Order: sequence, then C-alpha cells, then structure tokens
Amino acid sequence: MTSTALTPENRAKLKRVSTATLTTALFKRGLRNTFIQDVRPLSPTAPRMVGEAFTLRYIPAREDLDHIGVFEGTSHPQRVAVERCPEGHVMVIDSRKDARAASAGCILVTRLMQRGVAGIVTDGGFRDSPDIAALGFPAYHSRPSAPTNLIHHHALDIEQPIGCGDVPVYPSDIVVGDAEGVCIIPAHLANEIAAEAYEQTAYEDFVEEKVREGRGIFGLYPADAETKAAFARWRAGWS
Repeated sequence: MTSTALTPENRAKLKRVSTATLTTALFKRGLRNTFIQDVRPLSPTAPRMVGEAFTLRYIPAREDLDHIGVFEGTSHPQRVAVERCPEGHVMVIDSRKDARAASAGCILVTRLMQRGVAGIVTDGGFRDSPDIAALGFPAYHSRPSAPTNLIHHHALDIEQPIGCGDVPVYPSDIVVGDAEGVCIIPAHLANEIAAEAYEQTAYEDFVEEKVREGRGIFGLYPADAETKAAFARWRAGWS
C-alpha cells in the first residue's frame, strides 16, 4: 500500500466531519470494518480527534516478566511509546479488548497531551479515568480500569500493525474520533475520503435544515435533480 501524507487542508476538514459520515464514505469503497467497536470518549465535550496512528500492542502478562520493577528502567515499551509518539499523532493501543487492567493512566496521558499528541485510543480501559476526562484531551476506552497494566498486559510492539476493537490499524493510518467513537481511514485513502466526507457533511447540513422546515425525505435524501440544483445554490453560502 502506498501512503500519501494527509494535507493540512484535509486534516482540518476531517475535524468537521462525523465518524458516521466517514464510515459511509469508506463503505462506498468496500471497507466495512473501520469503526472501532466498544470504545467511547471519556469526555463527550473533548475536541474532535484527528491524527496519524502510532501503535502499541499488548499481549497477556506473565508473572515472571511483568512485575512492578520493570518500570524502573527506560526500555519498557509502554513508557517508550509515550515518549516517542510524534506530535499530532494518535496513540492507538491493542489491549485485546481486555479492560481488567489499565492500558495507561492520567500521568502518561497528560505527558502525551503536553507533548502535542492528538489523542489516545485503547480497546481496554484507563485508570484515573475521571482525571483523564477532566483534561479535555481526546481519549477513548471501553470502561474504567483501576489495576496497573502489568497485572494483565505485557507491552510488546511499537509501530506495528495491530487490531483495536476488531479493526486493523496500521501505523500512519488516519484516526478520527468524535463524540460517537473512533474511525480508522487507510492512509492512502485519507485525502480523498476527507474531501468527499466534507462535501457530504455540507449536503447533510442542507438536508437537516430542510427536514426541520418540514420537507419529506423522498427526493431530498438521496437528492433528485431539483434538490441538487437547490443545494448548489445553498452550498455557495456554506462554510
């Protein structure tokens, strides 16, 4: 697969479109499995999240390897990932959908925020979840989980393909999060999906306006020729 860098213009467009619209645009290209299952934002009022995926993978913990002393060094993959995740990227963690132990806590999430990372997603859980929610930083998980990750998770791979909530995530795929959840866009499709979804968002804003005015759905959604002409006039003033 060829990767094309997401342009600043299209990054800004993705911050204005919903994961619902994105999943439909991806479905038109035959991609059905793009919405991460069973994760939700800790704070529904946090900003929308857009960024390239920076991945971390956990496997099940083993007692002789995953003890509290492993955090004393500087090579633990979880801690290394927090210090390496680039500005503007989203850390995506494969926790095997296991929230019995935390994928991370508030200190590490705060460090990511201070480093300019765009957000964090796990298909497991976070500890200190009320504190993370109060940060106003985009963070998504399945449920709160107080125990340290070492109890059930062994941090293994950084920047390798992973599965998160049953969705394949490759490094540098584009991760978009809103109040409903998280969508993954293959990197090579990101610019065209952003442009298409932005235009679809404009049309859906038009449709919602007309429905509130009392108009019926037929001929409006999807549009007939008359509606397309009316939308073109309306679109000239939409921004």
